[in-house]
Amino acid sequence: MNKKLFSGLTLFAILMFPLVSTAQQRVEFTLDEIVARAKGRSPAALRAETRRENRYWNYRFFRSNYNPQLRLGGTVPGFSQSVNNVIQPDGSVGFREVRQNLMDLELGMEQTIAATGGNISINSSTNRFDNFLAPQGIPQTQWSGVPINVRLSQPIFAFNPLKWDKKIEPLVYEESKREFVEEMEQISQTVTQLFFDFLISQVNFEIASKNLTNTQEILKIEQGRYNIGTTYEDKLLQVELQVLQARQDLAQARLDLEANSLRLKSYVGLNETAEINLIPPQEVPDFSVNVEQAIDFAFQNRAEALGFDRRILEAESGVAQARGQRFNMFLNASYGLNNAALNWQDIYFDPNRQTLVNLSFLVPILDWGRNKARMGQAEANKKLVEYTVEQDVINFEQEIFTKVKNFSMLKERLEITKMSDEVADKRYDISLRRYQNGNVTITDLNIAQQEKDQNRRAYIQSLRDYWTAYYELRQLTLYDFQSGQLLYSPDVE
Repeated sequence: MNKKLFSGLTLFAILMFPLVSTAQQRVEFTLDEIVARAKGRSPAALRAETRRENRYWNYRFFRSNYNPQLRLGGTVPGFSQSVNNVIQPDGSVGFREVRQNLMDLELGMEQTIAATGGNISINSSTNRFDNFLAPQGIPQTQWSGVPINVRLSQPIFAFNPLKWDKKIEPLVYEESKREFVEEMEQISQTVTQLFFDFLISQVNFEIASKNLTNTQEILKIEQGRYNIGTTYEDKLLQVELQVLQARQDLAQARLDLEANSLRLKSYVGLNETAEINLIPPQEVPDFSVNVEQAIDFAFQNRAEALGFDRRILEAESGVAQARGQRFNMFLNASYGLNNAALNWQDIYFDPNRQTLVNLSFLVPILDWGRNKARMGQAEANKKLVEYTVEQDVINFEQEIFTKVKNFSMLKERLEITKMSDEVADKRYDISLRRYQNGNVTITDLNIAQQEKDQNRRAYIQSLRDYWTAYYELRQLTLYDFQSGQLLYSPDVE
């Protein structure tokens, strides 16, 4: 009794396990769910996130150029042992063994001056010299040092990269943050296209399966009519050919379904063995898009719009750089205290004053028009950038205008194709019943079937075009017109 029960349970488990495993791997997705998964877990989203992190650290590196730097440098040890040529008082050369150690340490605080492009620093240094082969045979040690020293390095009339970077780099970083949001919306567009590629294949597979079932039923009807002599053999053969064509269409639909399924699962990071089923969007958001408002949002939010100003600044920076290369003038100044002693602590006792000021310059007297050509090139490039930006602004506005108008048209087309799909499906059901009653010819039924299939595919294609345009509009404006919310916030790091 127990053995029979155990055997029955084992057999039941063996039979049911594949069904349970299959059921666990079959997953249904709506468009919103597949978009959310792609933006959160797809390889493309991870790459976009990594690029954003890289741009963030680039910006942090830029900001560090304006912060003070505390540095410690030196040489410890600096030992050397060799036989050197030593010139004697009488002019002869003597060969002496030298064994020495020279060590130095310097601690300094350095600060760039963004307004002028200069550099100021406060430093303190110590040097130790050891002579292990002193004339008396006793190793000698000497110390020297700079207890404190203030240095200034200042270019005059030169190009100041710190000034221009302070204007340009924040724009570059702001662009990068907006580009990240645009990349995520591009992922939404791409996965939407893949979603509907798969959905169209899924619909085609359903159509092919249903058509094969219907043609097989029609073949049975035609065979019955042929047997009682109410139809002709050519009609029977026509239906047989339709069955063969339906089988071929089903095989092709299955191949397309598998190929598009793999593409979608690969993009969103799903297991290739998972079986997915897509649910077509049932509701279409009811909202309208104002062209002027869309253009305003695009100029406020898009990275490209911010890039217009950045490109003009870069061109102006090029002119300033060319102007700064006409001649070079550099000011170096330092003030501090220094001393030397036999003991380290003595270098800080009554040190001497140390002062240095020098002004160097290089002015071309005759350069055969080199500076003039450099300035002309920079000015011409600035004009070219300005004209190009003006045209890009016009193209920018026209693109938004075209996309908004196209989106409104696609919404109207979607409503029409949806009604056509419902009407064509209902007409086919009526034609099929009338054919079964003998009131409609096989030709009329085939026409109704073709119209049903065409209108179904047209409706799914309209859905694809509408939702692709919807996410494209989000990317172009960084604004969700459905919820009335900005997709990008300038305060987000």
